[in-house]
Formats: sequence, structure tokens, C-alpha cells
Amino acid sequence: MYDLAIIGGGPAGVAAGVYASRKKLKTVFITESFGGQSAVSSEIQNWIGTISISGQELALNLESHLKAYANDSVEIKSGEKTEFIEDSDRGFLIKTDAGEYKAKTVLVASGSHRRKLDIPGAKEFEHKGISYCASCDGPLFAGKNVHIIGGGNSAFETASQLLAYCETVTILNRSSEFRADPATVKKILQNPRVKSVLNAHLAEIKGDKFAKSLVYANGENKKKVELKTDGIFVEIGLIPAVEFVKDLVTLDKWNHIIVDPKNQRTSVEGVWAAGDCTNGLYHQNNIAAGDAVKALEDIYLHLHAK
Repeated sequence: MYDLAIIGGGPAGVAAGVYASRKKLKTVFITESFGGQSAVSSEIQNWIGTISISGQELALNLESHLKAYANDSVEIKSGEKTEFIEDSDRGFLIKTDAGEYKAKTVLVASGSHRRKLDIPGAKEFEHKGISYCASCDGPLFAGKNVHIIGGGNSAFETASQLLAYCETVTILNRSSEFRADPATVKKILQNPRVKSVLNAHLAEIKGDKFAKSLVYANGENKKKVELKTDGIFVEIGLIPAVEFVKDLVTLDKWNHIIVDPKNQRTSVEGVWAAGDCTNGLYHQNNIAAGDAVKALEDIYLHLHAK
């Protein structure tokens, strides 16, 4: 019986793992891989304390940091996929594709993954002009003319970020109305460097070594239009990686785990969650790590207050 099971190898999971080791909690750390969503980013400039780092290097650093302090407290199970977690006598049963583990408490830090474009050229030009992270890749497009796919708040937040770097930003939305808050839409579209296209059904991404243009069909007249672009930022939603706890904890309508922001507790006593898999207001590497540390402090008190 472990004191704690940590699920996930991104910034949240690793931050919790390091703190669990420092607090001498007997922990099983389960992850398919290290690094989280940022592992595929070509350059990250907002990981605090590091001026610039690639996603791959960040993933290696996270893994190395955890292993350096794991000692005899944290047992790392890398390459294992968690299939389900259920309440059991005096704790929780964690079933993976390679084994079973029992723990008194659980921290879910499984993150999420971006909803991807499913059109010709989307796979070929991912990370070659198509980005799913403005905060990671925005500075790489300084002085460029970029396009954003999406019409929700995240799309307009991305536009706001990109305006600090890019010459122009064009937002393409599938429907005739934006889903973002009206006040946000009005504020962003007032900027003369921002354009918008409604009823734009993205059809194809074209290019050579790098994405050079996008093709969309007008939703009303079906006419196809091709636009030149220097970069495409996709904001069509996140899919939380919570399938293995969907019958255990309470989720919101977007399938994020609902947590108490004060301590990261879920609806089930003994289960905490941190990072992109939660309904936290903002999803960023630094925030995920901080939320996980917050959860770990609370988990430690929970275990030692009994």
C-alpha cells in the first residue's frame, strides 16, 4: 500500500513527485511519458528560471529532476497507461496496462491534449507552421502574418498574446457568431491589426517545408478561398485526459475534473487533481506545477492528520 499514487508525467506530476520525495511519502509515480503537451514545442520561453528551452529538453529535465530525488520514496512506473482508478478498502486501486497498485491517496495530473485539425495538411505541417500553443510558440512568429482557427475565449486570448509579436492576426470561425464573451470579442476586434472571417470551414493546409497557405470554404455559398499565411494557431478546444476517473470524480461539462482551488481536492475524499485535467481558470506549465505543489502540501497534511 502506497501513501500516494501520482498519475501523469508533465510539470504538475513531476512537481508533485519531487515534493512527495522530499516529504518521504511512499509514492508510486505512473506515466506514459514525461513532458506533457509542451514536449513537442520547438522552443519554450516562459518556463520560469529558464530563458529558452525546447520541449524535448524540458521533458528530459523533468524526468532527470524526479529521478535525482526519487531515492527510496518514489517508485517510477514510466511507459504505463492508467486504465481506471476505483475506491477500495482503505484506499484506491489503480489499474494500468502493466499492473495494479494500491494507494491511500491519489493525485491526478494527467493533463489534456489539444483537439487537432482533421484536414489535409494538418499532420504534415504540425510544428512546421501549425501550432497549438501561442504562449510557447508566439515569439517565433514575430513580425509575421498569422491566422487563428477557433472562435471561443481561448482563440481571442491567443489573439491578444500574438498581437505582442505578430504584424497581423486573422481569426477564422466556423459559425456565424463567435462563442467568446462579447466584451472580449469587441475589445480584440477593435485592434486594427486584427481581422476576422466568419462561416469559414477550414478545408486544407498547403505548403512545402513550412505551411504557406490555408484553404477554407464559405459556409453559406461553399466558395473556396485560399489565404497566404506565415503561421496557423489552432484553438478548437482541449480534451482532458480523464477517461480513467470519469466514474470516480465529478467532472464539469467539458470533462475537466472539478477541484477546490484552495487545495486542489476533488469531489472524492482522498483524490486530488492538478494541471490541465482540472477546471482551473488557466492552463499553463507554471500554474500546473504550482497547483500540484499546493495539492501535495494538502495531501501530506491529510495523511499525517489521521
